Formats: sequence, structure tokens, C-alpha cells
Amino acid sequence: MIQSQLNRSSALVELPEHVRTLLGEPKNEIIVNFPVLMDDGSYRVFKGYRIQHNNVLGPYKGGLRFHPDTRLDECKALAMIMTFKCALMDIPFGGGKGGVKCDPRSLSESELVRVTRRFTHALGANIGPEYDIPAPDVGTNAKIMVWIMDTYMNTAGYTDRNAQPRVVTGKTLECGGSQGREKATAQGLVHCVVEWARDAGVTLEGKTALVQGYGNVGSHTAMILARMGVSIIGVADHAGYMLNPEGFNTHRLADHVRRHGSIDGYSKNHIVTRDEFFAHKADFFIPAALQNQIGEKEAQLLQVQLVAEGANSPTTRDGEAVLQSRGIEVIPDVLANAGGVTVSYYEWVQNGRNESWDLEEVETRLERAMTRAYQRVVDYARDKKCSLRDAAYALALLRLKQVYAQRRIFP
Repeated sequence: MIQSQLNRSSALVELPEHVRTLLGEPKNEIIVNFPVLMDDGSYRVFKGYRIQHNNVLGPYKGGLRFHPDTRLDECKALAMIMTFKCALMDIPFGGGKGGVKCDPRSLSESELVRVTRRFTHALGANIGPEYDIPAPDVGTNAKIMVWIMDTYMNTAGYTDRNAQPRVVTGKTLECGGSQGREKATAQGLVHCVVEWARDAGVTLEGKTALVQGYGNVGSHTAMILARMGVSIIGVADHAGYMLNPEGFNTHRLADHVRRHGSIDGYSKNHIVTRDEFFAHKADFFIPAALQNQIGEKEAQLLQVQLVAEGANSPTTRDGEAVLQSRGIEVIPDVLANAGGVTVSYYEWVQNGRNESWDLEEVETRLERAMTRAYQRVVDYARDKKCSLRDAAYALALLRLKQVYAQRRIFP
């Protein structure tokens, strides 16, 4: 799917064939198998990945996910998206992605610590603050980033140890994280929704939304939209689907998910099927779960004006074709969820300068970056008469095309 997008957008910008070929494959594919001592005294071997797609713009950058379905091709596709996302946002990073094939919910905290530390040790010099900088993703969080940082710092040279907190972003505030990082992806998505509404002459107050996935991105998106007067009438995650025409209390639901790990058990009165969830009429649909959630069937069921992609690659090619034929606008992932890597960059800069920006400064910078990127994508789409997704990728490829033209290929 990502290769198809690369080929289509390459044609828009007349990308040289050698550059398209280079971007079609990652520079490095790292697979590690490492043993971990479990709480019952047994040893279990885990498989981990780190894909380094492209670093022509700067260090590799991208999340680490802990999920039982983590696999090589998935990480390759997501690393490629990160390259285009950073190029679109004019951030001096390249694309990376990785993770461990495991179910973090089935591990005790002590086992999770050991999995994280052994994975970090197995990656060794394949990550570094000026080379490859991981961040949180599905199944990981700020606490896990701190464990990675600590492991890396304790294996680095003593004279360089204080320079190592930049090896990861998305850390806790106490350990060098940035204000606003936890909700950055959601906040960036909402900035895009606000800009779309302004262009469409739509008032957000009184509108409704369905949110699929109620982890970090989904829950924060729901809470921010609720504060703006949008009623969250549908929520879903791996445990099931719920609808409430009166709207959910987004903060109370987020607290429930933090305590129990899913929306399961929050309300028995509002449980529905997957088809009923997708078919329920609303103004906005926010896919913030895993990839490939909106196929042809789901696209036919949706009754919304706008899909804003909080997750990476939540819409299949067939699904998007149906949405386009039905006149449903899509704000693509490469733009809509770019707030996360943008504030990750701010965190990396703050660590390098030994600075700590206040929340207002971070949010002001993020809003300016997101609204500027959104308007560039919209203007390009109107000029070329293409979709927002094609426009976003085309703008990213234009940046990469210019850099490759100037740097050329070594030797």
C-alpha cells in the first residue's frame, strides 16, 4: 500500500527514478532475538525489530511498538511513512520504526522492564542520540522510554553519559521529557480538524465524533474535542465497541482505560457490534487504533463528513477509494498525526540545549507548524486537483528530491 502511494506521488513531482528506487527500500533492517528471564524462573526468547528507512534529512526517528502482531513488513512500511512525515513537517529527521513481538498486557512490570532493557542492549550502537532516536508507539509509553534511556546511558562511555538522554523522546517530564509531548499527536490532529472546519465553514460546537482506539492518541483527541464542544458518541478499542447518543464522559472513560487496559466493563448498556459502530451517523471519524481498519466495507458503512487519521495507515486503498467516491474527506496520517514527531523534535532540541520550554511555547510552536503544513497540503491538492494524501506525500517527496539533487549519491 505504501509502495503504491510512493509511486503515485512520485509521478506528481516527477521524482527521478533513482530516488524513487532508493526510497522504496529501507537502508537497514535489524532483527534481534534476545532471551529474557521471566518471573517464574523460565527463559523466553523475544524477537525485536528496528527499521532505518532513510536518513538523508537527519537521524532516523520513529516509534517502538510492543504488540503481538509486530512484524518486519509492518515496521518497514511505518518507517517509510516516518520519512515522508518528517519531510512534510520540515523536521531534520529521517524515518525509522521498530518494536518487539510481545503482548505487554500479559507481562508483569518486572518482566516488561527486562524485555525493554534486553531489547535496548541487543540494539546496541544501532540507536543513538545523533543516529537513531526511538519514541513511544502502540504498547509503549513514557515509562518504557525512560528505561531505554537509562539502559543506553549505562552502556555508553562515561564521558558521554550526560549527552545521552536525547537517545529517546517521549520521556517523562522528570527524566527530560517535554511539556505537551503526551498529547502532541492528538493536539496536532485537532489543529488539522480545526483548519478543515474553518475552510469548510463548519462550527465544531455541537458536532459529533466516533473515536476508534482509546489509547494515548484516541483518548487525548476525544478529550480535546470534547472541550471544544464536540460530543464523542462512539468509542472502540480491541475489547469492543460502544455507542451513546448522549455522548461519553471522555475523562472518566480515559481513567477507566488507564485502570483496566481497555473500554471493556465501562458500560454494558452501550455495547454494539463493529458494523453498528461504523454505520452510526456522526460528523467526524477518528481512527486511532491500528492500521488497515477502514476497508471497503467500513468505508461504505461510515456516515461522516471527515476522517482524520490518528493511527498510521488506518485506511486501505480500497477503503479510501470508496470514501473518495462518497465525498468523505480524509486528512491523511502523514499530516494528521505528525504532531507527535514534531514535539519529539522539540524535546530532542531542548535536551541538546539543556533547556525546558513551558507548555505555552511548545503548543504555540506546534500549532504554527501544523497549520502551516495543513495549508500547504490543501493548497497543493487544490492546485493539482488531487487528494490530500497524494498532496502530502508529493510535498514530502519534493523536499527529498531537492536534497538528493543537491547532495547527490555517494560516491
